Order: sequence, then C-alpha cells, then structure tokens
Amino acid sequence: MFKPHAGPGPIRIDFLLVPQFSMMAFSAAVEPLRVANRMARRQVFDWRAWSMDGEPVKASNGWPIPVGGALPASGDIPTLIVCSSFEPEHYASKAMLARLRHLARRGTEIGALDTGAWILAAAGLLSGGKVTMHWEAAPGFAEAFPDIEISEALFEVSAKHFTCAGGTAALDLMLDMIARQYGQALAVAVSEQFIHDRLRPRHDRQRMSLPKRLGVANGKLIRVVAAMEANLETPLDAKALAALSGVSARQLERLFRTELKDSPANYYLQLRLQRARLLLRQTDMSVMEIAMACGYSSASCLSRSYRAHFAVTPREDRREGENPGVQKRG
Repeated sequence: MFKPHAGPGPIRIDFLLVPQFSMMAFSAAVEPLRVANRMARRQVFDWRAWSMDGEPVKASNGWPIPVGGALPASGDIPTLIVCSSFEPEHYASKAMLARLRHLARRGTEIGALDTGAWILAAAGLLSGGKVTMHWEAAPGFAEAFPDIEISEALFEVSAKHFTCAGGTAALDLMLDMIARQYGQALAVAVSEQFIHDRLRPRHDRQRMSLPKRLGVANGKLIRVVAAMEANLETPLDAKALAALSGVSARQLERLFRTELKDSPANYYLQLRLQRARLLLRQTDMSVMEIAMACGYSSASCLSRSYRAHFAVTPREDRREGENPGVQKRG
C-alpha cells in the first residue's frame, strides 16, 4: 500500500477483522478506496475482509460484518490491515499471531488500525520505527511493550509496518496513501467528497489541544494541567505547580475554582485515577505496580482512593472489565 505500485491492475488491500473492531475506523479506511475508484473513473483499488475462522465478525457496535472467509495462509496478499479496538489481548490467539508472522515472512506489508498495533506487537512485527494507536490505549500498550516507541500522531509509516490511531485518522491514512500512489489531485477530490476540508499530515495530534479540551484560554492554567498530565507517576506538589503557573498556591486554587470548578488537588487526583483505571483494564499489571505508576505509595492507598472515586475496588473493577465485550472507552 505504501510501496510503489508497478502492476497494471488495482492496488489490493486486505483487512483482518478482529472481534470488537471499530466500525468507524474500518469504514473510514474502506470508503476512501470506493470513492477513489469513482473519482478516478476506473478501479484503482480492490479490497477484501477476512476473519480468523471465516465467520462474520461483530464490531464494537454489535453489528456482524460478513467476510470473504478465513484469512488465508498463502496466496497473493500484498497488504493486510489488522482492524481491532476493544480488548485486543482477548482475541490475539496463537493461531492469529502465527498467521501474521507467516504472512510477514512471505512479504505481506502489514499495518494496523486502532489497537491493531497491540496485536502486531504481540506477534513481534513492530521492530523499528515509531507506532501509534488510539490515545486511550497508549498507556496500557507502553506498559506491555516498553521497548516500542509510541507517538501521538494520527498515523505512522515505516519501512516495515504502518499503524493508525483509528477513528477518522483512518481516513487521513488512506488519503495520504492515495496521494502517494495516484497524486494529490485524486486525494483532494476524495477528501472533498467526505466534506473533509484538508489533508491532515500524519503528525497532527490525535487529541484536541488543552485549551479546546478544557474550554479555557488561561495560559497559566494550561501550563499547570499540562504538567499534571506529564507527571502522573511522580506527582508534583502544590508548591511546584504554583511555581509553574507563576502565581501563589492560593491564587492557583482560585484559578482552578473559577475556570474548572474544581481544586488543583482533586483535578490531579482524578487524572491519576483515570490512568489507574486504564491500566487495570488494559494490562495485567498488579495493583501494586499500577499504584506506583500512578503516584501512590502502596496498593492499599490506591484502593482506598479508587473506591471512594469509582465506588468499586481496583480488583472488582478489573473483574468487571475482564468480561469480553465490555467496552472500555467510547
């Protein structure tokens, strides 16, 4: 897909659908191919979808999507994109990982949407180059695969693999590929068909800027919140946060109350607890390890704080999240 296309026929792209995959990401990847054929007035792309057992695959919205059969171990598969979302660790079977490694050895270019990067990492196919995935899955991935460099980009393309954050970023990935293979004009024409007003470069950030996310414009507050988000494992004290903002601790307290209707301490606490919940549900780290990763001195300290905030203990929350199909993010 990202290599020069020398053949006379269309570029073919295959998709492996993993249970609970994101319909949004899959649609955003396939639809640009359809529209590119229409705008080019010829078939420049062809695509197929597979599952591991050949049966329809339920997306995270509950819709079963029919496929062309079981993912073949041989045959002409120039590019394969693994489409995953919730709980990739539950569906990354030994058979799936072995099949992906086999195809990679045969020369298949393999990429991933959303948490598909987790499956590629488990298969040992992400050596060399940065990877990206949905921002909410990144903390758990970093703990599971600490040697793999993660970026916050919409998508990443290296010599060996490509990864995408999912969601609408899949559209940007495909527009980039269309521009490489068939020129900027076709990519722009496809983009405009989707009322997509620009070709977003790969290194655009996934998340809104802090001012937009928080709905505030105060630079002092933004600096403090950014520092909080960057220092969850070793939380900064009130004095350090006030120094970053250039105001006194009392003034910072008033600033948070006015702009965010919260105290700095409670806002910081919620950030740490949300990170703890992500790690509980996305990794097999012990509660003690998660406590240390979120700035707590012990598992019991985390448990007390966690129960007060979420009305369940960390272990109870993890058991609830271990049921396949439980969605961990929107």
